[in-house]
Amino acid sequence: MIDEIAPALQRESGTATQSDHKWAEPRPIEPHKSRGLIRRTFAFSGPAFLVAIGYMDPGNWATDIEGGSRFHYDLLWVILASNLIAILLQILSSRLGVVTGRDLPQLCRERFSKPATIFSWIIAEVAIVACDLAEVLGSAIAINLLFHIALLPAVLITALDVLIILILQSRGVRLLEAVILALIGTMSVCYLYEIYLSHPAWPLIAHGLVTPKLTNSSLYIALGILGATVMPHNLYLHSHLVQSRKVGRSFKEIRSALRYNAFDTIIALNLAFFVNAAILVMAAAVFFEHGKVVTEIQQAYYTLTPLLGTSLASLAFAIALLASGQASTITGTLAGQVVMEGFLQIRVRPWLRRLITRSLAIVPAVIVIALNTGGGVDAENHAIYNLLLLSQVVLSVQLTFATVPLVMFTSKKTVMGEFASRLWLKVLAWAVVAAIAGLNAYLIYQQFAS
Repeated sequence: MIDEIAPALQRESGTATQSDHKWAEPRPIEPHKSRGLIRRTFAFSGPAFLVAIGYMDPGNWATDIEGGSRFHYDLLWVILASNLIAILLQILSSRLGVVTGRDLPQLCRERFSKPATIFSWIIAEVAIVACDLAEVLGSAIAINLLFHIALLPAVLITALDVLIILILQSRGVRLLEAVILALIGTMSVCYLYEIYLSHPAWPLIAHGLVTPKLTNSSLYIALGILGATVMPHNLYLHSHLVQSRKVGRSFKEIRSALRYNAFDTIIALNLAFFVNAAILVMAAAVFFEHGKVVTEIQQAYYTLTPLLGTSLASLAFAIALLASGQASTITGTLAGQVVMEGFLQIRVRPWLRRLITRSLAIVPAVIVIALNTGGGVDAENHAIYNLLLLSQVVLSVQLTFATVPLVMFTSKKTVMGEFASRLWLKVLAWAVVAAIAGLNAYLIYQQFAS
């Protein structure tokens, strides 16, 4: 039965799988040709790291820094819980792509009504623009801090990253994965250094990880952390990226591929968890302990040097921020192409797609900076920081629209055959979806009530 699933789905829509994407790897990687456990693991690794960088974008910085500086280590458990949720959902996404040979947007188009498909596409595009907005702001702030370029021209400079995307995409998926891994490594080293300098209280960190604590005042930041960690567009993207590995259609080959992809996801997202937790721990150890509530990323940069006694702390902070923004830009571009082609069957050249998304993200950033220019640098910085936080809450609110179809498809035997989710996995996945939807509904109610 399983041998018939992918071909049947392809015949239903009359469209091809990943090979139709001109920007995809021209020659899919063939892990089955790799001998030995280590080599085969390495052959399968990569897609989850491309996805994981979205869990370390500048939006995470805003929520994690404010969470640590305002609530000490109290929200560490939120980062841990968000990471576990992300691992569950991303594994489901990779399973969907491997088993069906389709990505999530393609399946939505094939099985939903046209109005529902259009609505899902619009929601996905809004999520991608919200994510790209965070990348624009983060990269602009890093450029401002490192090269002392004003925020407005720095925002405009971020539009030039389309050239980087074009070069990397023309070289294939393996180069993309290598660049992403290098940028993740850069962020990790920078934050290891920050933690070394800040001397955090490890017993309090352990307590914050395992002790759930949430108040009305911390709910907004907690949902921002959730939205920054579990990103809707990453669920669409992962189901596509796993198809860059050529997998046989027998039960044994598919099951093996699912295990390798699950391992790839667990490793990559736990690395993302380390970076996010490190940002919050640094903020708690440095800012909260000194009674400073950070309301802008620039404030964190300028405060690190006097508090930690070395200018290298601020330099490492800015370099890691720039790496975060540029790396997230790559995956945001890929997700945008997957979403548009999957939902609408519209192919747009990578540079044009990138330019459209980046333009939509730049507009609100330019407007906010322009409106606050008269108030001075502090007013600009504070407005940018609030916009960063808002972008992450928007992502959290939209998360339900990606998780519902994902859990629904992976639970159906008509879609997944023998690899449909077992009962315990269905219950767990739907519980996660319900929890996300409930928390977001409460947040919306709270915002309107206040």
